[in-house]
Amino acid sequence: MSPEEFRNRTKQFSLRVIRVVESLPRDTVSRTLGNQLLRSGTSVAANYRAASRAKSPADFIAKMGIVEEETDESLFWMELLIDSNRIRPEPLFPLMKEGREILAMTVASITTSRRTQGGQRQAVPERISG
Repeated sequence: MSPEEFRNRTKQFSLRVIRVVESLPRDTVSRTLGNQLLRSGTSVAANYRAASRAKSPADFIAKMGIVEEETDESLFWMELLIDSNRIRPEPLFPLMKEGREILAMTVASITTSRRTQGGQRQAVPERISG
């Protein structure tokens, strides 16, 4: 997957998170959990965008680490919404699957970048693993 394709994929993930949050009930708990999901879910795309403009391999790895953390956190908030019966699980399953795939590709990219950091690798890898 090219960096541009991954950038689009993370943006689509963020847009889907926005739609989920908009569909939540209007009670206090749903609003609180939804705001947390909104913050972390939209951060995935924003931080990948920042990573793609990294100044060095170390900067790329650090920024991709943030993508990893925010994706994992988004999955946590979705799990909490399901487990607290704020939303039925079925509508979230495809989004959670996408989040797990983004997380796996992010971890693979970080691993590859760490392994090749001292080599001839550019700041932003040619392709995202996955």
